[in-house]
Amino acid sequence: MNVAKSGYRVFSANSSAACTELAKKITERLGVELGKSVVFQESNRETRVDVKESVRGQTIFIIQTIPRDVNTAIMELLVMAYALKTSCAKNIIGVIPYFPYSKQCKMRKRGSIVCKLLASMLAKAGLTHIITMDLHQKEIQGFFSFPVDNLRASPFLLQYIQEEVPDYRNAIIVAKSPSAAKRAQSYAERLRLGLAVMHGEAQCSESDMADGRHSPPCVRNTSGHPGLELPSGKQQAPFPGIELPMMMAKEKPPITVVGDVGGRIAIIVDDIIDDVEDFVAAAEILKERGAYKIYIMATHGLLSADAPRLIEESAIDEVVVTNTVPHEVQKLQCPKIKTVDVSMILAEAIRRIHNGESMAYLFRNITTDD
Repeated sequence: MNVAKSGYRVFSANSSAACTELAKKITERLGVELGKSVVFQESNRETRVDVKESVRGQTIFIIQTIPRDVNTAIMELLVMAYALKTSCAKNIIGVIPYFPYSKQCKMRKRGSIVCKLLASMLAKAGLTHIITMDLHQKEIQGFFSFPVDNLRASPFLLQYIQEEVPDYRNAIIVAKSPSAAKRAQSYAERLRLGLAVMHGEAQCSESDMADGRHSPPCVRNTSGHPGLELPSGKQQAPFPGIELPMMMAKEKPPITVVGDVGGRIAIIVDDIIDDVEDFVAAAEILKERGAYKIYIMATHGLLSADAPRLIEESAIDEVVVTNTVPHEVQKLQCPKIKTVDVSMILAEAIRRIHNGESMAYLFRNITTDD
């Protein structure tokens, strides 16, 4: 394709060479060259972006993969988007396969919904559209004031199971927690396999920070400041007729498996695998229940901290993730980690958006629970 006549450019906003690999694969599939720009960190760690070609009146796609240094990657994207906006680009579309801060999409105690803040920042910087993949919560799309295309990696992971997992017909899809049951059910139905759900207390689980089991705080007896206080034992309500019911603390049982995994291949599916302690604990339980092989399928392989070492020493046989996040270093540390390439669907999404074609083809046979 002649880049000068194509009417659009594809840029990479990453300053790290390892993070530009996905952008190169996408441009190769599109038959275009990667836009000429320089993204670098100055000596004082400020981000600087120089666009080396004219973008006036054109549609620009910015591909930004998120490395471990999340905040630097966000600033690179914001600064590049603003640079293109001030250079009179017609449309600026962000291709962000893994959307950062997506786990911070709920209010927790006195925290904030950082994902909403990031969505506002991207809009202010000049983005007019976003292509992403497997948002942690689909409701995140409502944080944006412009269109969001939330692509799915499940067709690629399902294909991997069918082609690379020996005797996959003897497998069972496992949800690591009840919250992941819908995703697991979607996989199980399309593969015509059984479903198992793990339930119980998981140490340091994400939901523990938001489920309110340690609320309300202890009531302090104050004589100088009357107000509405929660009843505790025989404590008298401060106002007659106003008395709230006693709040019972949550208690989760030990981890149990609902479903028969004995003599089967257990395939745990999730959207993100970051800290792997929960997955390692789940694998040990599944081994005790008789599963003879354990696979983990996830879209985004963040694999932070000691994740490669923990996976290598665990009962997990294989971890399969896509290349939405660069993890070549982790693969060198742990040969159990395998990668599935999703550049094809990202390139097709770019082509269809530029040509004004429907995106429905990319979502065929995709359920709302996927």
